Amino acid sequence: MIHPKNRKKKGQDAPEHPLRKAEYRFIDELRSVPVFMSIEENKSYLEELFKDCSDFVIREFRIEQSLPAILFFVDGMAKTELVNETMKSLMILEGGEELIDNISDMTLPVSQIQKADNYADMLLSVLGGDTGLIVECNNKALLLGMRGMEKRSINEPDTESVVRGPREGFVENIRTNTSMVRRKLKTPHLKMKPMTLGRESNTNVVVTYLDDLADPSVVHEVVKRLEKINIDAVLESGYIEELIQDSTYSPFPQLQYTERPDVVAAALLQGRVGIMVDGTPFTLIVPFVFAEIMQASEDYYERYQIATLIRWLRYTFMVLSLLTPALYVAITTYHQDLLPTSLLLSVAAAREAIPFPAVVEALIMEVTFEALREAGIRLPKAIGSAVSILGALVVGQSAVQAGIVSAPMVIVVSLTGIASFTIPRFNGAIAIRMLRFPILIAASLFGMYGILIMIMLIMGHLANLRSFGIPYLSPIGPLSSGDLKDILFRSPWWAMEQRPSFMPLQDSKRIDDSLPQEITEQSGQRGKTIDHTIEEGKEPVE
Repeated sequence: MIHPKNRKKKGQDAPEHPLRKAEYRFIDELRSVPVFMSIEENKSYLEELFKDCSDFVIREFRIEQSLPAILFFVDGMAKTELVNETMKSLMILEGGEELIDNISDMTLPVSQIQKADNYADMLLSVLGGDTGLIVECNNKALLLGMRGMEKRSINEPDTESVVRGPREGFVENIRTNTSMVRRKLKTPHLKMKPMTLGRESNTNVVVTYLDDLADPSVVHEVVKRLEKINIDAVLESGYIEELIQDSTYSPFPQLQYTERPDVVAAALLQGRVGIMVDGTPFTLIVPFVFAEIMQASEDYYERYQIATLIRWLRYTFMVLSLLTPALYVAITTYHQDLLPTSLLLSVAAAREAIPFPAVVEALIMEVTFEALREAGIRLPKAIGSAVSILGALVVGQSAVQAGIVSAPMVIVVSLTGIASFTIPRFNGAIAIRMLRFPILIAASLFGMYGILIMIMLIMGHLANLRSFGIPYLSPIGPLSSGDLKDILFRSPWWAMEQRPSFMPLQDSKRIDDSLPQEITEQSGQRGKTIDHTIEEGKEPVE
């Protein structure tokens, strides 16, 4: 931006205002604009830059009643109490300090202070919630960390609730989120690389990883893909997910998102990389493989036996969610001989008065069920769940009584809907729900052969997918037998000595060998060898 004093008059070839050039970020344009030595120049420049911005506050005052200075901040993003205290401490300053370095080192009652010598760095910090201070005859500005933005309190995430585990979830403030991860991993190896994305939004993004575990090439690839993003705004992590994923047209998620700090910490301990975005509680994790769609954080907090059984249940219901409507249509349309005679007669009697073929029945009920589920999500929480459940019951019963669909079809669609809720990852469940429809249509055209063809196409697509260079079907394809301990089964912690080998890691050992070896040899710890008897004449140890 050209300084107002140097702006050409109307009719002359004045340069275009940099903030109106859509192809550039304003921080790149303002990086060449230095902080002026004159307070009047800085004030007029800021007033021109933030013209018609009622939330941008510029407060002019004098240090020791002689040295001009200005404080500027965004109302609602800075703590006004601290701003007032800072002004008060400067106005009664004694000692005749004029240099900005001396003022920052010995005068200001603020713990976080940074310096900036250009308008890009200065305004980027101020628009993030800091307060700027410029003093006469100094070509540097002080950025005071006095942020006071309103933020949501830390609560349990609704999308990933657990019976056993931490009850805290991420919020929309990125610094709160990074601190929650830092509390889980108290190590200097936890790195938080800051970035800024979005020409207009200038959204803060943090790439987090453990530098002693994560493969540097994976971290470099994540940063490189993020740096290529040139978009007007990043308002949610979903923007980034679609822009950096390997396969754009695949229905399967190639990045994991989560609201839970413990999930992010566990992923970082496996050598993965997290992408935290300011303004959203959802953190992205890369790389991501298909097996993790069926894994929940609670699997690692409960005993391994129940976690294994629940995983079997999830895989079973995932198959039912994908194939049940298609199998019903294929069997009732082409392969009636696969049903026992009594069941075949019952199904035929139920469908006798139905005017539609089985595939139309299935499509009507599936679309209705999806609409009810969407309505339950969009309605207020107090009535949303009631509407979705009662709506399904009322619509299903009414449709059967009206002779539009058969009772077995209502049972099939209800079982399919319940089965889709057992998939822990919501984005994985969405992929299954979408693929259910083409499989259903293929079953109506070719019967069981259509289902088999679609399954082969899906498996071929999954085998061809990559997530930041990692095969999507790892560790099953390519096979890594040592990593199968945490796929269909959840082995006990002492048996999972190594981190996943399909992930490129700097250190693959998770747990020391001595404890697992002792547990294996003794079938547990030596609790049975403790002598509980007390010798005569001796007092018990306190």
